[in-house]
Amino acid sequence: MKRSLFYVTLVAALCICLGFAAMATFAHAETFQTSAQAAVVMEQSSRRILYSKNSDMHLPMASTTKIVTALTVLKHADLDSVVEIPSEAVGIEGSSIYLRQGEHLTVRELLLGLMLRSGNDSATALALHVAGDVASFAKLMNETAKEYGCKDSNFVNPHGLPDDDHYTSARDLAVLTCAALDNSDFCEIVSSKTARISNEGMEYERVLVNKNKLLNSYFGADGVKTGYTKKAGRCFVGSATRDGMQVVTVVLNCGPMFEETAKMLDAAFDAYHMQTVVPQNKICGVRLEKGKKTYYYSPKSFSYPVADGEDILARVDMESETPQLTVTLNENSIYTQPLTKFSGADSFH
Repeated sequence: MKRSLFYVTLVAALCICLGFAAMATFAHAETFQTSAQAAVVMEQSSRRILYSKNSDMHLPMASTTKIVTALTVLKHADLDSVVEIPSEAVGIEGSSIYLRQGEHLTVRELLLGLMLRSGNDSATALALHVAGDVASFAKLMNETAKEYGCKDSNFVNPHGLPDDDHYTSARDLAVLTCAALDNSDFCEIVSSKTARISNEGMEYERVLVNKNKLLNSYFGADGVKTGYTKKAGRCFVGSATRDGMQVVTVVLNCGPMFEETAKMLDAAFDAYHMQTVVPQNKICGVRLEKGKKTYYYSPKSFSYPVADGEDILARVDMESETPQLTVTLNENSIYTQPLTKFSGADSFH
């Protein structure tokens, strides 16, 4: 039996190489530079790196740590559970929402304090609630990082205060942010410009204003976290969504972190767009089985960020025991999907 092929080819006017690995893929690349010590631009759903600079360098990341704190909390705690603030979470140095011993807040409220105002007391309260002590929570954070394949990170606290053993890479932080953005609760929290949370025993609520300035100044901005210590410098993880494509940016030790993030986002949206390469329920092939034609289709859609000039090829192998579809970009395999046999009850086109 001849192998059946299904081709999807995307051809446009410009010839642009895979990713942003070179500055040439940016719009107006000749004038674009980042002062960040390390940086990554990544498309959220595919985790495709669109640009990188020193992406695997181990660096302190200050309060962008709290992205991993929030991701870990969301894996292990109920958002509506009530936390009684222990003395160990009161008076933590640095940014604070000024928690008081014995007051009660929900996990959701503490996450808002964590991500909008960068409360180190919120981080500590959440860590103690989830794991009992900071060291045990840091272990959970490291397990979270390993779950997503991160090899250049180590966490020893939930807030990002300086420690020689507390570090990440721009690539790891981008990957972990993309994972967190898969969670709708996380997305709702980090895209909030303001929030009101309880302030037990007081006549007024706590009003939280997000420190992420891009939420008010950049079209499509929807996250995620600022950070600063003298050791780490200014750090920022940003996110914006336009025309169905969500782009995540990481800059570590970058003075003009908001301005350069905006330029990175502009470059990404100028150069790339999301392309549906394989539609859901697309008939991809047919073969004879027991003398009858048997159709196979793609049970899931597959979309990918592509630049003008890039060619994507989707190949269907009908000779395998279970037919499968493989997508390649510039001769590199980027996606494989087993095909589903049409049963007669399925809806497809």
